[in-house]
Amino acid sequence: MPDVQDLLEPRGIELTATHKALGRTPAHALVLGVEKAAAQAAEKSSGATGRKDDGGGRVLLPAGEQRRLAPVLDAAAALRVKGSADEVTVLPAPSGLPFTVVVLTGLGVLPEDAAERAEALRRAVGAAVRRLAGTDSAVLALPVETEQDAAAVAEGAALGAFAFAHQRAATAGSVQAPLASAVVHAPGVARAALGRCLDRAAALGRGVRAARTLVDLSPNVMYPEAVAEYARRAARSTKVSVTVLAEKELAKGGYGGLLGVGQGSVHGPRLVKLEYAPARAARHYAYVGKGITFDSGGLSLKPPASMMTMKSDMAGAAAVLATVLTAAELELPVKVTGWLCLAENLPSSTATRPGDVITIRGGRTVEVLNTDAEGRLVLADGLVAACEEAPDAVVDIATLTGAQMVALGARTFGIMGDEALRTAVADAARGAGEDGWPMPLPEHLRPSLDSKVADLKNIGDKNGGMLVAGIFLREFVGGSDGARVPWAHVDIAGPSFNEGSPYGYTPAEGTGAGVRTLVRLLEDAVPDRR
Repeated sequence: MPDVQDLLEPRGIELTATHKALGRTPAHALVLGVEKAAAQAAEKSSGATGRKDDGGGRVLLPAGEQRRLAPVLDAAAALRVKGSADEVTVLPAPSGLPFTVVVLTGLGVLPEDAAERAEALRRAVGAAVRRLAGTDSAVLALPVETEQDAAAVAEGAALGAFAFAHQRAATAGSVQAPLASAVVHAPGVARAALGRCLDRAAALGRGVRAARTLVDLSPNVMYPEAVAEYARRAARSTKVSVTVLAEKELAKGGYGGLLGVGQGSVHGPRLVKLEYAPARAARHYAYVGKGITFDSGGLSLKPPASMMTMKSDMAGAAAVLATVLTAAELELPVKVTGWLCLAENLPSSTATRPGDVITIRGGRTVEVLNTDAEGRLVLADGLVAACEEAPDAVVDIATLTGAQMVALGARTFGIMGDEALRTAVADAARGAGEDGWPMPLPEHLRPSLDSKVADLKNIGDKNGGMLVAGIFLREFVGGSDGARVPWAHVDIAGPSFNEGSPYGYTPAEGTGAGVRTLVRLLEDAVPDRR
């Protein structure tokens, strides 16, 4: 495994803020936003000014900078810079300013809705920061009108400044280091508020980058025991305690889902419990993450092409690990327990067979008819264990079904579960800038999980596969005293791994999906902290 200390914090961007005029903050690049032309002639209340040409976008300038940046407006008009999302244009900086280049980054049409506006800013900054890889500094002078705007700009920088080069040797030099430092230009936002924004953005950035790195690492390096060791090392010098259950402890505790899925591999399964328990915690949330470090499908073997991205099948566990560490760093007054359900699903003479019956923790039996529907088996163990502690809410997150991508595409995750918590998770996703959509759990699908030889089977109706998987998981939610624990299930099968080109602040491969939503859910539980 690459050096763990190096993995713990991929070199992060340094974030600061300024109220000073642009000419008093030297940097390699000045980043400006360009709004797409669409009935946007009115001046913004912030005093931002600019010029637009027919067919071109509108460069948004900080108040008082019209004269010095006039050459930028002329160049943008000549190049017909449109301001579309992910459009980034680099120009030489005008003389007299302490910058080498000016970067124009597309905002699209800035929405009136505050959360949507924040995401437009976040994405535009992320695209610009990715373009500036290999350089040392930038001033981010986008249209910041509120503390929420400033936070979005800082987060966009923290999320966009990412590069993965841990497993390169001869070609390591071909990967440009992320932008080293960024200054958020926010003259209208109080300094104390800016400080909060920067601290939170830095912590979120570290968490998301860590989750991405765990997903990007190859499965011969990040097998269950290695992820557990990473968790131990990552939690050192933090207020997070770590407990790891290996095969003997899992057998003694009746964790048949983890054992059944992992028994085909030489790398045995692990259940990692992370606990952050601040004094006088207001609430207790439990997060359960699917951590299949590689999924071949087991004896129900996947087609070879479908295996090539299956190192990403542990993205749910990576998100939970990153979330608990981030909550501790932010000192949120919420107790958080994270459960990483780790196994490698491989075919061998010892692997679970279609038709085997396994016993989940708590005693319920499951007929395994498809060994490629393994994530729900390890999550079942984790959900039972989490609910035994009677948290105020339990949320599981998993790359669970291909049906999620069929239903919602590659960028929108599905949210299922109890209505109130499902709505809270969806609200948290929207507030965090992630795309999640509430989905139902229709009762008419439940009978398709009935088994003739066990309490239930691990597959049901082929139609609505994402929902059937959610209904399966619901069977394992409930406290030890019989009281039901509020529960939600988040399927991130598509959003967790970007097989295409980078966009906005999102890199290729691991995306860190879900971390910001899970952190925001904790913050929403104690709204006085926001």
